Amino acid sequence: MSLPFSPFIWLLIAAVLVQVGYAAYYFWPFAARREADAEPAPAHEAQRPVSIVVAARNALEQLRHLMPLLLSQDYPQFEIVLVDDRSDDDTLLYAQQLTQYYANVRLVTVGRTPEGLAPKKYALTLGIKVARYPHLLFTDADCVPTTNQWLRHMARGFDSGADLVLGYGAYDAAPGFLNKLVRFETLLTGLQYLSFAERGQPYMGVGRNLAYTKATFMATKGFASHIRRLSGDDDLLVQDAVTQGRRAAVVTHPAGQTLSTAPATWGAWWRQKRRHMSAGSRYRTTDSARIGTFMLANGLFYLATLGTLFFSPTDWVPLAIAWLVRTSTVLATYAGASRRLQDRQPLALLPILDGAYFLAYFLLTASLVLYRNPSRWK
Repeated sequence: MSLPFSPFIWLLIAAVLVQVGYAAYYFWPFAARREADAEPAPAHEAQRPVSIVVAARNALEQLRHLMPLLLSQDYPQFEIVLVDDRSDDDTLLYAQQLTQYYANVRLVTVGRTPEGLAPKKYALTLGIKVARYPHLLFTDADCVPTTNQWLRHMARGFDSGADLVLGYGAYDAAPGFLNKLVRFETLLTGLQYLSFAERGQPYMGVGRNLAYTKATFMATKGFASHIRRLSGDDDLLVQDAVTQGRRAAVVTHPAGQTLSTAPATWGAWWRQKRRHMSAGSRYRTTDSARIGTFMLANGLFYLATLGTLFFSPTDWVPLAIAWLVRTSTVLATYAGASRRLQDRQPLALLPILDGAYFLAYFLLTASLVLYRNPSRWK
């Protein structure tokens, strides 16, 4: 007995069902939840001083923008540990001047990185070692906090007894399709790791807005398991911490986010994504399966669509229904996430951006399989 539809349609239906399942279990509950605006108890803040750690290399102009915003954070007690990683511009001179004017700015200088070690991880390790306080907050030199309440909101994540706090780092809006694609990819990535964490399945964070305790860093032996990998100072650290039984909290309040300038060229974005994705091979099997199933279902949806159009065009009715269901799911998911994170996206372009991103993801994955040599950190 012949099937009523081609195999491509059945593959399309399966892919849509998987995506709807992820949306219903992970994404829609995340989008519907709202973070409380209540201020944390002052007593908690007084008992929890925080060390902000920033590693920078040749980042003079970025630090001139970042440091005043960090120093103006509305929090009773914190320090800034600035790690100058082998800069050959005036970064070191600027950092030294800051330490003369501000008692809570401390400087660590890296003269050379030991052979074979990832430079940024080595720099961060030195910064963590000299940090005075047991609670650590991290951002990058080319990021800025969105408000002077950033530190307060991220530190609030520790109130539940969490060992790690996962924050969101958005990108500035700018003209051009590349910027829209970068911001869409950032929203999708944030939606995944934040919603999975709220379901009790944390698997990564982003180094431009991440906090954890010094005890967590010591329990994972720092970056020891991946110290020779260029990437992974954020997501692989979270992987190791979760394996050790450490708990993660999520902070999504807009006042607790950071903002960065998106890559301006396709080449810069491609190199950045290759570097970030290269850490994925070190993820735990369960996390790889969970993320891989979602990404595979999206990719198969587009492949099955092409197969139907070329080999079974008479099945246009089920194809149209599948596209209607999937497009509605995508729009509801991304619109809800952008509302919660207040990272506004061009709603009409979301289906196009979705297709463009999964094509780019396929090409990036193929490039990593064929050529494993991600760019160095600066």
